[in-house]
Amino acid sequence: MNKEQIKAIIPHREPMLLIDEAEILDASTAVGKKTIEGTEFFLQGHFPGNPVVPGVILCEMMAQTCSVLLKSVMDAHPGSMPYFTGLNKVKFKHPVRPGDLVTFTCKLLRQKNLFFFAEGKGEVNGNLCVTGEFSFALVTP
Repeated sequence: MNKEQIKAIIPHREPMLLIDEAEILDASTAVGKKTIEGTEFFLQGHFPGNPVVPGVILCEMMAQTCSVLLKSVMDAHPGSMPYFTGLNKVKFKHPVRPGDLVTFTCKLLRQKNLFFFAEGKGEVNGNLCVTGEFSFALVTP
């Protein structure tokens, strides 16, 4: 799915919509992709002369990838949005830089009511860049 199709599922909008495309592989697995152009807001000042995507942004990209899996749950709870509730065991293995195409693979592990627990990884050209476990809740603001 492209950005417009992603927007129909999750509430994020530019500049905080951080994935370019997503694909649902099965009921618990999604793949998202982002090409780092070099002009993104999060690269301004991080770091001058040596731009590197901040780790917290990589974590947000993983969460957005996973959030597309919640369409049916969000449809059953109109107006609900996914909110981060936790990050665990996050590891940064390789920097992500302008020109890189990052591919995120995220899997929902379990659900407890409207809380979801997942794991994800991000890779560039087969090189593992980030891994982590995260949780989020569907909240109706």
